[in-house]
Amino acid sequence: MIVDSPLAADFTAGYAQLKSHWDKEARRKLAAGRHPLAFEQLTTVADHGAHLRMVEALARSARPAIVIAASGMCSGGRIVNYLKAMLGDARHDVLFCGYQAAGTPGRDIQTYGPRGGWVELDGQRFDIRAGVHTLGGFSAHADQSGLLNFIGRMRTPPKQVRLVHGDDEAKRTLAALLRQRHPGVEVVVP
Repeated sequence: MIVDSPLAADFTAGYAQLKSHWDKEARRKLAAGRHPLAFEQLTTVADHGAHLRMVEALARSARPAIVIAASGMCSGGRIVNYLKAMLGDARHDVLFCGYQAAGTPGRDIQTYGPRGGWVELDGQRFDIRAGVHTLGGFSAHADQSGLLNFIGRMRTPPKQVRLVHGDDEAKRTLAALLRQRHPGVEVVVP
C-alpha cells in the first residue's frame, strides 16, 4: 500500500504525537497490543522525486499495489501522474471512494472508462483501458437530509444560504426544499 500524499503523512505523524489525546477505542487497541497507526505494509511517498520514481516503477512493473493519492476530482496533484501513466493499461484499476463532480476528469473517468473511452488530463487525451470502479457511502459531506437537518437545528436560522457545491439538479432540489421549510431564509444558487 502506498500513500502518496505529504499532507496525509504529516497528519499521521501528528496523530502519533498526540497519543495522550486518543479516544477510548484507540487506547483499548493499544492496550491489546495493536497500534492504530502501525501499517507494516505501508509505503509513504514524501517528496516529488520519490513520487515520480514510484509512478515510473509501478507503470513499468505493473506490480500489485494500492495507491492512495489526493485530488478527489482527479484535476490536479499527484494522482494525475498515476492516471497518465496507468489508465491506458488494462492491468490496472481505478477505485473512486467519493463523489466526482460533473465537468471534472474524475467524473469523465467514471462515465467513459467503463465504455473504453478517454479522458483529458493536462491538455492531453488518454485512453482508459484500466478497470474503473466506484464505492459509494464514503463521502464526508452531508447529504440532502443532513443539510436540511443542519439548518433546521440552528437556534437562529441564517439569513441567507448559498448553494455553491454539487450537481445543478441536486442544488435546485435542495434550494426548493430549503425555501419550503424555511421561508424566511434567502436561498441563493449562483
